Amino acid sequence: MKILLFGKTGQLGWELQRSLSLLGELVTLDRSAPSGWGDLSRPEGVAQAIREIRPDVIVNAAAYTAVDRAESEPDLALTVNGQAPAAMAREAQNLGAWMVHFSTDYVFDGSGERPWREVDRTGPLNVYGQTKLVGETGVAGSCERHLVLRTSWVFGRHGQNFAKTMLRLAGERERLTVIDDQMGAPTGADLIADATAHALRQALVEPRLAGIYHVVAAGETSWHGYAMRIFDEARRLNPSLAWKLREVAAVPSSGFVTPARRPNNSRLDTGRFRQTFGLVLPHWTHGVDRLLRDLQ
Repeated sequence: MKILLFGKTGQLGWELQRSLSLLGELVTLDRSAPSGWGDLSRPEGVAQAIREIRPDVIVNAAAYTAVDRAESEPDLALTVNGQAPAAMAREAQNLGAWMVHFSTDYVFDGSGERPWREVDRTGPLNVYGQTKLVGETGVAGSCERHLVLRTSWVFGRHGQNFAKTMLRLAGERERLTVIDDQMGAPTGADLIADATAHALRQALVEPRLAGIYHVVAAGETSWHGYAMRIFDEARRLNPSLAWKLREVAAVPSSGFVTPARRPNNSRLDTGRFRQTFGLVLPHWTHGVDRLLRDLQ
């Protein structure tokens, strides 16, 4: 079996290289690939790559993720997040291949306090969410054998993330302000990658499992709660840390003015995924604590 992975250098793509390699021959592409084959701003090149490589599975871990910048670059965000995945899905359908695509909690409007289910009505608040919704709709509508996996608050050992930023700022500032009214579950890229490989392995022999699923770690917290876990665990692992940090203040979203609106409720209900594929998704603190151990 041949698996074609787009976005190999991102946080998730890096981990997918490991997990997917257990399932078959893995071919990876990113923007540095020749002829523009891995550049999602050129959907025609992406489609040509698929026609030439003829994979059995296409996995798209690439995306335009600059949420605020997307407000001023909506056309580019739409091409990368919407048109390119749809082009992949059409080629997958022509080949009879599977298509795995990753989406986001940002397809919802962030209202309420109940975790979002796959069947809930979407309503993105910003350009990034709108373009990701276009992408997942294009994938599901163009390729019968698809897995669209929505996730949120992704972090990984490879690349930049919230935890690394907090640790850096702790050494630079005495006081930090962190939002406390946006709720979600920090989710490790390694967890998503392993869950993806497991689900794909089952779906390959049971095509009826195609569909949209939510994949995040268990539990919930705010960005402030997330930051406090980072600081507390880092201090526990290394009591001699020489930080300037003295205070971490909790503030509402209204205290941060950004070009793109963020959802307050990023909770995702993972019941369908867990029941369908027989997996347990560990609590978010497990992944964060492991990351911090790795960063020591």
